[in-house]
Amino acid sequence: MDFEFDDDRSALGDLAGQIFTSLATVDRVVEVETRENGFDRVLWQALAEAGLLGVALPEKSGGAGMGMLGLVSLLEQQGRRVAPIPLWSVVAGAALPIAEFGSAEQIDRLLPGLLDGTTLLTGAFESAPGGHSTLSAIRKGDTLVVNGAITAVSGGAVAAGIVAPVVCDDGSVVVAVLPTDSAGVTVEPLAVTSRENAAAVRFGDAEIPAHDQLSGDGTEIVAWVRRRLRVALAAFQLGVCAEALRMTASYTSERVQFGRPLSTNQAVALRAADAYLDTESIRLTTYRAAWLLDAGREDEAEAACLTAKWWASRGGLRVVHATQHLHGGIGADVDFPIHRYFLWGRQAAFTLGSADAIAAELGSQLDSAPPIGSSA
Repeated sequence: MDFEFDDDRSALGDLAGQIFTSLATVDRVVEVETRENGFDRVLWQALAEAGLLGVALPEKSGGAGMGMLGLVSLLEQQGRRVAPIPLWSVVAGAALPIAEFGSAEQIDRLLPGLLDGTTLLTGAFESAPGGHSTLSAIRKGDTLVVNGAITAVSGGAVAAGIVAPVVCDDGSVVVAVLPTDSAGVTVEPLAVTSRENAAAVRFGDAEIPAHDQLSGDGTEIVAWVRRRLRVALAAFQLGVCAEALRMTASYTSERVQFGRPLSTNQAVALRAADAYLDTESIRLTTYRAAWLLDAGREDEAEAACLTAKWWASRGGLRVVHATQHLHGGIGADVDFPIHRYFLWGRQAAFTLGSADAIAAELGSQLDSAPPIGSSA
């Protein structure tokens, strides 16, 4: 495969970079964190007006038809600015499954408001190992009576609905759009590591009608969505790491100690080189996974998506730790910009599976493994 974006996706990245750079300044991010509940509505609307919320969706659903590689290009630019919006969970966790598995009525009813920025729907597919849900439901005719709680939903405090799996009393799994204003639904804002908007959402006999349930095998839908969510998170982590590394290279080249720049010290250079290799590993595995998904090669993409997320978790953590450390004492200052990259890097690393959890899932994908001590 070609690891370079085509002209259209490169232009998309340039446009997204301009929007994020101009609107997600350090001062603006701080303002959103402290005064606006961790969600930048101005930036969100700007992305909607530029048509960027629909880059990954097929044209027949109102999108730009640029697939996961288009979304990767967009999320990488968000990560570079650590912009406080739930882009990965909205597009990969809500918009894409509705476009893929929703009925014509659901697509016409739900997607226009999502794409023009007037309605925010987010996805919640992390609540249990394997993507099954902590939400349970009893069938009441065509209606699901839902109980349970989702402990952390990205963008949950501002979302009008949450796309999530529900385990029914007959053992089947249904993916549904759960309106947050329904009777029996309680939304509690939640403080998370990255300081972005999030919420714990509880359901007590909340009734979800048939027109809010996606058709098809819920277990297969969950697996389909989680592949895309993990690639989306890896793309965001790529932007976080690439920008943190750029900032660190600039800082260590300009900071002089004992008559020479910090970057001329061998230990500093080697640590930065390792961070660069980790960042490029995230890039290559993420691009490959997104390409496989766009090519419709879902079986091959399963392991590739896990690999990309593993690098985003293990390598991503190494990068944000190294870049903060190489800033010395100022790296520990919570008001200095590099600290925010450390926080977002940790949030992305542990969302939808830590490195060890991902490695365990990846191991289950292997039909066989060489015996311990084998040279195979």
